[in-house]
Amino acid sequence: MAPRASWTGYLRLSLVTIPVRLYNAVSSTSKVSLNQLHKDCNLRLRQQMVCPEHGKVEKEDIVKGYEFEKDRYVVVDETDLQKIKLETTKTIDLIQFVDASEVDSIYFDTPYYVAPDGPVAEEGFRILREAMRLANRSAIGQVVISNREHIVAIHPQDKGLILNTLHYAEEVRNAATYFEDIKPAEVQKSQLDLAQQLVNSLSSSFEPVKFKDRYQDALLDVIKSKIAGSEPVIAQKADMGKVINLMDALKQSLAQSVSQKKPPAASVKATVAKKQKKIKNA
Repeated sequence: MAPRASWTGYLRLSLVTIPVRLYNAVSSTSKVSLNQLHKDCNLRLRQQMVCPEHGKVEKEDIVKGYEFEKDRYVVVDETDLQKIKLETTKTIDLIQFVDASEVDSIYFDTPYYVAPDGPVAEEGFRILREAMRLANRSAIGQVVISNREHIVAIHPQDKGLILNTLHYAEEVRNAATYFEDIKPAEVQKSQLDLAQQLVNSLSSSFEPVKFKDRYQDALLDVIKSKIAGSEPVIAQKADMGKVINLMDALKQSLAQSVSQKKPPAASVKATVAKKQKKIKNA
């Protein structure tokens, strides 16, 4: 049974409306979080709001404001916010379809799984999903969630859909600002050939389960050891040092990757012996 949906509503394409459910695709509950404590008694600290002039401020005396000049604020109260509160229509309006590779991953924000809301919705859901899959298209739409309007990208995933809320263009910084100091220069073919060989030798299918959060695991080891009353030993990797000769480094890296892919000598002998046995028995 699927977990509880974080949002229920409709997926609307022109006159077609499909009831759907959204589920959070990413969970942070497994992350270890540390609390701030008083070092003398280990009691958890409580955050207080303090005015630099009047000291501690109670919750009922706190208001929100926008700094329009240095140290000058305009107060924005709940009445003002109600005036701009967007209508929660509970509908994801699909506006256009784009090539699946066209949406740059830098715009991706929060992912959700999208599933039909009940058996009646499944037929329309399947038709839309397969039409998008065959056309290799992602849908771009808009939806209001928690009083904020989001632009979203939706694409097929297994038997369902994946919805990513997207950052608006003005939220994404211009990459040119950060790359402008990189000087244009010709790439030497010999170096490029070696680099391509190295890339190809290390190319394989992406398997996320192979990657573990080593810091998270090490932190858990530290916590468990301290609870047990002992000090953990965490081995740190040595510094790599500077690469002096790029060609030598590429050659060594390539040789290392090739050797790692070669099966052990024992397994090679076993394979040969197995084949010879099959020939004799034939």
